[in-house]
Amino acid sequence: EVDAIIICVPTPLSKTRDPDISYIMSALSEIKKYLKRGHVVSLESTTYPGTTDELVRPTLEKSGLKAGTDFYLAFSPERIDPGNRVYTVKNTPKVVGGINKDSTEIVSYLYSRVLEKVVPVSSCKVAEMSKLLENTFRSINIALANEMAIMCNILGVDVWEVIEAAATKPFGFMKFYPGPGIGGHCIPIDPLYLSWKLRTLNYNARMIEVASEINTSMPRYVVERVADALNEHMKSVKGSKILVLGIAYKKDVNDTRESPAFDVIKLLEIKGASVEYNDPFVPRARINGHFRDSVELTGDRLKQTDCVIITTDHSVYDYEFIVKNARLVVDTKNATKGLSENLIRGKVVKL
Repeated sequence: EVDAIIICVPTPLSKTRDPDISYIMSALSEIKKYLKRGHVVSLESTTYPGTTDELVRPTLEKSGLKAGTDFYLAFSPERIDPGNRVYTVKNTPKVVGGINKDSTEIVSYLYSRVLEKVVPVSSCKVAEMSKLLENTFRSINIALANEMAIMCNILGVDVWEVIEAAATKPFGFMKFYPGPGIGGHCIPIDPLYLSWKLRTLNYNARMIEVASEINTSMPRYVVERVADALNEHMKSVKGSKILVLGIAYKKDVNDTRESPAFDVIKLLEIKGASVEYNDPFVPRARINGHFRDSVELTGDRLKQTDCVIITTDHSVYDYEFIVKNARLVVDTKNATKGLSENLIRGKVVKL
């Protein structure tokens, strides 16, 4: 009954950190049954270069129809940024790469009916690679910011002030910020699809692997900072009451996929801490195998907590209220920026 089919299913990593394309394969097995002449098929799920040509095309052609003539096939990466009110699906440029010229033109026309700008490219591989470049670029630069935070801490320098100072250069610099790790369904995963593909071709994508290593190590670094901060207050992690603020992977959304806050909580509990969380966007979550509810954020709870960790900088949080009532705050997002020095002195430890 439909003329166009858009595939936008999850593409996670397996337990061995290899691409899991089972959702794509499941979708293709169903589409294949109903494929007809003139159908338009677009894959939007992020995947390794070559997936559309080497996997999607031959699978669909088992229907007896030929891609590019009987039906039209392209790859067009989704570029949704949850919580972004400036750039939406409608006004974010849409890259389209077809298996041939006709496929590119027809799929581009389809998207042009509802989107403001379509960017045709020469092939599916170019379109696939463009999405991986976007997220690899971000992963590597976030890793640089994270390592800069570690180095600045060793040197006794405020990394946030360093970044803002560097950003005054009007050319050749783009701001990226450190944090407790990376989350979401894109940045922690997509670059590893590319490095996996390159390994099959006997090439080691070293920058991707190093960036992933740095980013995934940040929850452990956060716990080290918490331990050091508690030690300054004559306390140990074991037996301490800790409140984690924000378990969504980014501010002002309810998406917890790959959120580093989960690793922070797990590591703290392994060390013997008693951990609760508050997140106004995530009232209930499965953490370390058990469902937990977000606790109420009150002055009394803050006063009774040994350490508060800001892992997600939600806009709804009253950071002045939090710092006033907390004994100790470890701020991984620079959320307390702008508060008076008298208020944060001796209370707030930044990443």
